[in-house]
Amino acid sequence: MTADAAAGVRTDRRAELIAAARHLLETEGAEAITIRRLGAAVGIRGPSVYKHVPDKATIEDALTAAGLAEQADALQEVPATFTALARAYRTWALNHPHMHRLINDRPLNRVQLPAGLEDRAAAPLVAAFDGDRDMARAAWATIKGLVDLELADRFPPDADIDAIYAAADRAYATAEPAPPA
Repeated sequence: MTADAAAGVRTDRRAELIAAARHLLETEGAEAITIRRLGAAVGIRGPSVYKHVPDKATIEDALTAAGLAEQADALQEVPATFTALARAYRTWALNHPHMHRLINDRPLNRVQLPAGLEDRAAAPLVAAFDGDRDMARAAWATIKGLVDLELADRFPPDADIDAIYAAADRAYATAEPAPPA
């Protein structure tokens, strides 16, 4: 086998491993992604996974990049308002709860992200707050926190979650802009 052919096999196997990890993530959560299970999913022994990827973190970083790209795509055409962006992200996160947790609940390995991806994912909220990154980050923390509470079933049974998002919207609508630098 030529070196190019071997590289093609590795590239294909790497893609298979990432696809298998995505399936495990979506169906069972991040804790289901183990080297042994990834190997079994693509028909190789667990230790052989390391011939195709250096470590499990590489797989998680690839999933994180995919998740951020999907998040960016989900928010790209949404009107640049807190309400619209919160609604769109909430829908995406509730449909992909394990991906939401993976991209948000561990340190972000920015070195492994495609250039510009983090900015593309943040762009809709930054636009909603006229370029004020601090307000956008505060809004993001609010949206993420609300989604986390909803996923954890932490709101009381009588809580109107839509009304809670509307209250957050009112708070951001009346927030003071950042003082000039």
